[in-house]
Amino acid sequence: MAVKIAPSILGADFGNLENQIKKVEECNVDLLHIDVMDGNFVPNIAFGPDQVKMLRDKTNLPFDVHMMVQDPDRLIGRFAEAGADIITVHQEATTHLHRSLNLIKSYGVKSGVVLCPATSLSTLKYVLDEVDMILLMTVNPGYGGQGFIENSLDKIRALKEMIKGYPIDIQIDGGVNLETAPKIVEAGADVLVAGSFTFKGDIQKNIDDLRRVVL
Repeated sequence: MAVKIAPSILGADFGNLENQIKKVEECNVDLLHIDVMDGNFVPNIAFGPDQVKMLRDKTNLPFDVHMMVQDPDRLIGRFAEAGADIITVHQEATTHLHRSLNLIKSYGVKSGVVLCPATSLSTLKYVLDEVDMILLMTVNPGYGGQGFIENSLDKIRALKEMIKGYPIDIQIDGGVNLETAPKIVEAGADVLVAGSFTFKGDIQKNIDDLRRVVL
């Protein structure tokens, strides 16, 4: 199965956002990764449901909404109605993870769970039947352009072993570039989020180069 590419618009030029989204769509990427930040779970603030709704009619790309939000249940419905195709919530940000995942699914949206670098995979053991994707953060969440945490490779391998038999994608977010991507895919990743790497310079070349190194 080919590795999926999910550009994160957090790395885009917000003054030229619509054009840059069209550009990555022309590059036949698989998902558009939208980082939602509440200024509470993470220090920064980015993208609410209204902004997601405004973007929805600008592209046909599936919206991969990553909620870096404390108590995500209060906003899941609004993001689903705004046009999200998959919503991922942080295990660390919700009191009742099983309930949150089922709430996402109740809107007909694919569900996912996110783990920060220091969070154990054991927290996933009893929700594997409820998730379509697991996102492992390979940087600490909240800022773009951080360096990849190398010991995340062992975590990816362990997760790949844990989900054998389940139709779950492993998504990686943080420090993805031409050097780290081959190692990440070799460890077992299915979906690569790339923000700073994708949008700095020639978008077409960056995506082509990323695909080339993970073939």
